[in-house]
Amino acid sequence: MQAIYAYQQAEGSDYLMALDRIEERFAPDLNSMEPQDRNKLQGQKEIAAISFKEWYGTRRLDHDETDPEIKTAVNQAIVFYQNQLKKDFKYFGTQMLQAVEKIYDHYLNTLQIMDVFVRLIGEEQQRTAKRYTETTEKSAEPFLRNKVLQKLLANKSYQDYIVRRNIKWADADLDVIRQLYKTVLRKDEAFLTYISGGAHTYEEDHQLVKHIFKNIIFKDKNLQSLFEERDMNWEENRVIVKNLVNKTIKLLDEESDENLMLLDLSSNWEDDRAFFEELYHKTLEDDTRYEELIMSHIQNWDVERIALIDKIILKMALCEMHIFRSIPVKVTINEYIEISKLYSTPKSKQFINGVLDKLAQELTENGTIRKSGRGLIDNK
Repeated sequence: MQAIYAYQQAEGSDYLMALDRIEERFAPDLNSMEPQDRNKLQGQKEIAAISFKEWYGTRRLDHDETDPEIKTAVNQAIVFYQNQLKKDFKYFGTQMLQAVEKIYDHYLNTLQIMDVFVRLIGEEQQRTAKRYTETTEKSAEPFLRNKVLQKLLANKSYQDYIVRRNIKWADADLDVIRQLYKTVLRKDEAFLTYISGGAHTYEEDHQLVKHIFKNIIFKDKNLQSLFEERDMNWEENRVIVKNLVNKTIKLLDEESDENLMLLDLSSNWEDDRAFFEELYHKTLEDDTRYEELIMSHIQNWDVERIALIDKIILKMALCEMHIFRSIPVKVTINEYIEISKLYSTPKSKQFINGVLDKLAQELTENGTIRKSGRGLIDNK
C-alpha cells in the first residue's frame, strides 16, 4: 500500500515536471542575439500545456496541431512523463521488497545486541583487572554463563545470517547500546539479582533473556528511536520484529542445539515475495479499471473528498479478489478493513466495508470474480 501511495505521489510530480519542460522550451533565450517574440512564445507555451493536459486526461493526442514547435514540445513532454513513470514503477516496487527484507535485518540486529552486551562485559572485566583499587560494582561475568545466551550466539544459522547479510552495529550506533547497558541493564533489578546468585536453572536463564528483550531492549526509547531513524515504518515493523525475537527465544529450549534454524520472515518468503510483486504491479496496471468500478458504486459520496488511502485500499482489495483465486473474498475484505483501521480515517472502516461488500457480491454473481481451490466452492 505504501509503495502504491508513493508511486502515485511521484506520478503527480512527474506530471508537473513534464509541464515544466514545456515551459522551459518556450522560455525566451536571454543569450540570443536575435529578437525574441515573447507573445508568440507565450502563446505556444499555453497551447502546448493545454495539449499535454488533455493528453494526460484522455491518453489521446490531438493530431490537428500544425505548429511543429508545439508538437515537438508536447511529444517530448509525453515521452519524458512516460519514462519517468516507468522508472518510478520499478523503483517503488524494488523499494517495497527492500523494506520487507529490512524487517529481517532488524530482527538479526536486535538479536545481535546480546553479542554487543557480551563484548561490553568483556571490556568491563579487562578494565576491572587493571584497577589498583577494588570495585564495588558486581561483576556481570555470571551472565556470560547463561545457557540460553550461549545457545543463541553459538547458533550456526544466526552466525551464517549475520555474515551473509553483513549485519553489524555501526560504531556511532554502538554508543546507544553502550548507554543501554550502563544505565539500564546494569541497574535492572532482575539482572542484578541474576548475577548476584549462584548456579541457575535453564528456566531461570530463559526467563532472564526473555526479560532483557521484552522489558529493556524493546522498551528503551533511545534504541527504538535509532530503529525509527533507520526505518520510517518502524512503528509497524517493530511488532513483527518483536514477534520474531520472542518466538526465537522460545525455540531455544533445553533440547535445542546449535543447528536450530532461525525463523524466516514468513513460512514461504519466495511465495510471499511473488504475491507482493504481483499485487503491486497488477493494482497499478489496472488502476483505471478499478477506479471506474469504485466510482460507479459510490453513492452520496463526494468523489473528490474520498481519501487517497481509501481508494488505494479499495483497488488493492479488488485486485486481490480478481487475481488470487485461492483467497476467499471474505478474507480479503476483512484484511483490508484492518488495514484501513491502521492507516486511514476513523470513518474509512465502514466506507470500505460497504463498497467492497457491494462490489464483491456483484462481481461474484456476474462471474468476474471466481474463487476455486482447497476448501472453496467455485465462485463463492
